[in-house]
Amino acid sequence: MQKKKCVAMLLAGGKGSRLHSLTKNLAKPAVPFGGKYRIIDFPLSNCTNSGIHTVGVLTQYQPLLLNSYIGIGSAWDLDRKDGGVTVLPPYAESSEVKWYSGTASAIFQNLNYLDQYNPEYVLILSGDHIYKMNYELMLEHHIEKGADVTISVIEVPWEETNRFGIMNTDAELRVTEFEEKPDVAKNNLASMGIYIFKWSVLREYLIRDDQNPDSSHDFGKDIIPLLIEENMKLFAYPFKGYWKDVGTVQSLWEANMDLLDKDCELNLFDQSWRIYSVNPNQPPQYICPEGEVTESLVNEGCKIEGEVSRTVVFQGVTVKKGAVVKETVIMPDAVIGHNCVIEKAIVSPGVYVPDGTIIKPGESENDITLVSEETIGELQSN
Repeated sequence: MQKKKCVAMLLAGGKGSRLHSLTKNLAKPAVPFGGKYRIIDFPLSNCTNSGIHTVGVLTQYQPLLLNSYIGIGSAWDLDRKDGGVTVLPPYAESSEVKWYSGTASAIFQNLNYLDQYNPEYVLILSGDHIYKMNYELMLEHHIEKGADVTISVIEVPWEETNRFGIMNTDAELRVTEFEEKPDVAKNNLASMGIYIFKWSVLREYLIRDDQNPDSSHDFGKDIIPLLIEENMKLFAYPFKGYWKDVGTVQSLWEANMDLLDKDCELNLFDQSWRIYSVNPNQPPQYICPEGEVTESLVNEGCKIEGEVSRTVVFQGVTVKKGAVVKETVIMPDAVIGHNCVIEKAIVSPGVYVPDGTIIKPGESENDITLVSEETIGELQSN
């Protein structure tokens, strides 16, 4: 294999339990987003746009659809003979199946994949965040600083710092301390879960971590704190722009609604940084004479007979006559029956919402209803 300057490793094996039934039979990175995409389209497109064409995708939980979706990587121009995208599931050796027990464990168990390219740098990515980022600029920052590790960080609201890993830095942006979800944070620079390592450093610390029986084999909990403790050169890379962790029903809904704001920082219409996805090959959308659509994203293959406002509509959706849908995400191939009223919800893929169903937020306006087959069953039993 030809030696590579930088190889990306995309962690896509998380269970995503906080997305409830959306990830019952689906890996979180394969969850639909933004009317035509899946979450994993964003880091894969960022790799292509950044000139990184060798990407390992580490899968574990419910990988069938994700593996099928990625295929040979042609949607992202990653179908290459030398490099390209490679799906890396857990595998069996003579004595046992080597399941991934943590983020560091997943990379460690694929050292052979990285060894064949012998890269100078390894870019570690998460498969469950929505953002557009030029990794090439981050790599330039890493080289300029002479860093062993560079960690991309973003300023988050102070009241949310207890949800993130917080990086404390000096004036030169050298990381001096890492706090995992602190009750009282010293600053609001949150780790985005994006790392660039010198390959030699990463390899050494992964092997040491694997031999530590007390380790949870996680970058945030084990590898990064040990590197700081041993005075290695870790630097923060401040990111300015849109970034969203869509790990909960609330945050997934919020990120979809963000796309409907004309001034949204995540500009999907920017031709200089396209987000690529697999073409669903559906017929054109059809808005019936009775249909009304305002301030919404509507994909191919949809038939809109009712009223849709501030809503993200994926491919193959039908909204029947008399239905009123507001501030909702309707995922692929769902059907909204006659005279339904649905507000502030996410309708799961393929769900049929019976005629006359009414779904509105509860006492809190922040209550987002996840409409699944189970939800419909409960409504019908009451």
